[in-house]
Amino acid sequence: MESFGPWSLVALRTLLAAAIAGAVLMAGRVPVPDRRHRPGLLVVAAGVVVGFPLLTTLALQTSTTSHAAVVVGLLPLTTAVFSSLRTGARPSRAFWVAALAGAAVVIAFTVQQSGGALSGSDLYLFGALLVCAAGYTEGGRLAGVMPGWQVVGWALIVSLPLAVAGAALALPLEPVRPTAHGVIGLVWVAAGSTFLGLYVWYRGMAEIGVPRASQLQLAQPMLTLVWSFLVLGEKVSAAAPVAAIAVLVCIAVTQRAGRVRRAG
Repeated sequence: MESFGPWSLVALRTLLAAAIAGAVLMAGRVPVPDRRHRPGLLVVAAGVVVGFPLLTTLALQTSTTSHAAVVVGLLPLTTAVFSSLRTGARPSRAFWVAALAGAAVVIAFTVQQSGGALSGSDLYLFGALLVCAAGYTEGGRLAGVMPGWQVVGWALIVSLPLAVAGAALALPLEPVRPTAHGVIGLVWVAAGSTFLGLYVWYRGMAEIGVPRASQLQLAQPMLTLVWSFLVLGEKVSAAAPVAAIAVLVCIAVTQRAGRVRRAG
């Protein structure tokens, strides 16, 4: 974001990632997905490719990376809940107790950090949780019927027209200050985070299931705090790691709350 505005950044990362995906799909001569899979790909595109990066980028205009990391620490739980609803699973009472405790920790942290009220950046982050969890859930389901890299690739192709329009509108309006750090960051979020990262993520979800795979993200808040300190030099408040650990404990409890029962 030191080189690009939030709208330009999301549009450019999607354009670059879609170009990579298109080249890979063409090289593999992958056929167009069946019509029955296209609604799911739209959900993945809207939630993971566009919605989550855009909302988190907008939030980071006024929020620190460490603060965002704790709020996004609810993503594993949110994804597990979405997956349970999608598949008809019924979590146990202990699951919901731990889930509510984790939510209470996150809300208390965000209110304390914002001086007694939720800020606009927190609303962006909570919105990002919802759209990303929906995209992860649907992408995990699709990865069971097609390779994960194809799920990511076609979702990026679906997003391409919106990315082109977004770049055309945003680039003239937002300042662009190319720096080596900023350009490397753009290439990384496009090739690493958006394409390769989602490829291995969906492949993992297809092999071990969405709820179980989602818990691998339990390490994300703490890792983000560490990297924001090492790479960006951000100051981490004493409350941030405490809240992050508390969220991780609560989500871990939900995974140890016993086997869920299938509805019907």
